[in-house]
Amino acid sequence: MANDLGDVAPARTHKTLWWKEAAIVVAFYAVYTWTRNQFGSDRINGVDIPVQAFRNAVRVIRFERWIGLYHEESVQDFFLAHRWFIQLLNTYYGTAHFVVTITVFVLLYKKRPDVFPQWRNTLAATTALAIIGFSLFPLMPPRLLDEPCPPLGHGAACIQADQRGLDAGKTNFGYVDTLDVYGGPWDFSSGAGAKISNQYAAMPSLHIGWASWCAFAMWPLARRRWIRALVLLYPAFTLLCIIVTANHFWIDGVGGQLTLAVGFLIGTGLHKWNHRRLDAKHEAQLMTS
Repeated sequence: MANDLGDVAPARTHKTLWWKEAAIVVAFYAVYTWTRNQFGSDRINGVDIPVQAFRNAVRVIRFERWIGLYHEESVQDFFLAHRWFIQLLNTYYGTAHFVVTITVFVLLYKKRPDVFPQWRNTLAATTALAIIGFSLFPLMPPRLLDEPCPPLGHGAACIQADQRGLDAGKTNFGYVDTLDVYGGPWDFSSGAGAKISNQYAAMPSLHIGWASWCAFAMWPLARRRWIRALVLLYPAFTLLCIIVTANHFWIDGVGGQLTLAVGFLIGTGLHKWNHRRLDAKHEAQLMTS
C-alpha cells in the first residue's frame, strides 16, 4: 500500500512488553491457584473429606484394569529400593515443572517473538482447560489412596467405596507417598505447600501438559542432536516421575496431552484472530493518515 506521495506504507510492527507478559503470567497463575483449590472435598461433620476425589480414583483404576493397563503400583515398586532416585524425582516433580516452563517462556519471548503470542495463548488456554477438568473430575492421586482419616491424613481410608472391579475387601492399594516417606524440599500436608497446592487436581496432569508444551515450543530452537534428545526426553521423564512418585495415574498424562492439543487450537485461533484485528486497525490508520 502506498500513500498519496507514492511512498511505500510502513509495515505493521507489534512489540511485546516483558513487564506486561510478566504481569499476565502472575495474574493468571494467581487465578489458577485460587480456582483449582475449590474442588475435590466435601464438608462432613466439620471435616473436609475427599469423597468425590476418592471415588473418581476408584473409577480410574477400574477403567485401567478393564483395558489391562493398570501397572502404576508395579512401576513404583520397581524403583522404591533406590532411595537417591526417589529423592531426585521428588525434587524434580516440584521444581522442573515451574523452572523449565518459565525458562522456555523467556526463551520464546527472546528467540521466537513472531510465535511467542501463539505459544503464550496455548499455555494459558491449556491451563484454563485444566481448571475445568479439576472442577468436573476431582481426582485423588495414587499416593493418597491409603491415607488415614483426618486429622492424620487426607481421609481416603475412611471413605466407604463400592469395591466391585477391585480386589474384594481390599483396603490397601499398595502405593507409597514418596514425598512423605523419602523426603523432599517441601511438604504437601502442612505449611505453604498445603496452602498453594490442590491434592486432588490430578486430571488432567499439567505436569505432562506443560512439559509437552515446552518440548513443542523449543523444538525449532533445538539445532543439535543432544539438545533435541533432551527436549524429547523431558516430557517422557516427567511421565515416569509422576508415576513413580504416585502423584498421577498414567491416564492423567493422556488427559494432559489432550488438553494441550485443544489448548493449541484455541491459542492458535486467538493468535490469528489478533493478527487480523491488528492488521485491520493498521490499514484503517493508514487510510486516515
